[in-house]
Amino acid sequence: MKPSILVTGGAGYVGSHTVISLLEQQIDSEVDIVVVDNLSNAYKAEGHKKPEPIRVIEELTGKAIHFYNADIRNAAALGTIFENHNIDCVIHFAALKAVGESVQKPLEYYQANITGTCTLFDVMRKYGVYKLVYSSSCTVYGEPETLPLNESHPTGRGLTSPYGKSKYFCEEIMKDICRSDKRWTVISLRYFNPVGAHRSGRIGEDPAGIPNNLMPFIAQVAVGRLKELLVFGSDYPTADGTGVRDYIHVEDLAEGHVKAIKLFQQPGFGGFHAVNLGTGTGYSVLQMVEAFEEASGRRVPYRVVGRRDGDIAANYADVALAQRLLEWHATRTLRDMCVDTWRWQSTHPDGFKTT
Repeated sequence: MKPSILVTGGAGYVGSHTVISLLEQQIDSEVDIVVVDNLSNAYKAEGHKKPEPIRVIEELTGKAIHFYNADIRNAAALGTIFENHNIDCVIHFAALKAVGESVQKPLEYYQANITGTCTLFDVMRKYGVYKLVYSSSCTVYGEPETLPLNESHPTGRGLTSPYGKSKYFCEEIMKDICRSDKRWTVISLRYFNPVGAHRSGRIGEDPAGIPNNLMPFIAQVAVGRLKELLVFGSDYPTADGTGVRDYIHVEDLAEGHVKAIKLFQQPGFGGFHAVNLGTGTGYSVLQMVEAFEEASGRRVPYRVVGRRDGDIAANYADVALAQRLLEWHATRTLRDMCVDTWRWQSTHPDGFKTT
């Protein structure tokens, strides 16, 4: 069998963009892409065997993707995948990801994010697969002690949400595994805030229900799907009182995963490595609204409400390590992020359900 890359959560937002990036950049023509996803946040049309993002990627690239509808907490289902394919490495996205929701549903987040990851590691070990790229988050840093955030900043202190705690706990588990068994190599990519869409306009962020992230919320207001944007807090110690984040184009983020995969080919490379993926620049909520209005030509009405549980005032990345280790840096601008999001949302007002 051909060697394969297993992508958990590969029908989701960042996962699907990474899958198409792997195929577009032809990481290796002799490598198969295998996706497992439980479709908790991905749309599959009735009568189709594969979710819409995967089906569209196959159309755009002309390449087949192996897809399994399964939950990573199901060890037997994962075992079947490893039996059917010659898995060489894993890119692990599958997780629940909304900071605010995690405060309301901590048990669900710990079950999905921690139990699921441990089950995946157990199955990987059983089948002799020891290379993993992990979808982590800047939330592991908690309330920033200094900015910009670099990888030596303490993690696990003052974490404000079960989501952030789940990512921190998983990183600690991975460190312990790598220390205990030198066969393991884990690259934990600490994302800042992914936004944007594939340049084709055919793949983008399509959250179920009311969006938990800023950009899809703005886009759905601009397209008329939602009445107004809710701005959570205007009394933060920032220039305009709204939260500041480091927004990164999802295609730049996806390319960071391709670079990480290539590190596995370096002789002697092993152990646990955490790497920030961001742009190094922070933008406030109101700056994002202004930029999106300019890119789309649409007004985005908003209403200020109270702060959300678990949110912090500001964070943005120091990305020097990504440049050195991955030979990667973000190239797309804030305008690119807004234009590409609008191209996706304006042609898919109801997301992947749009016919």
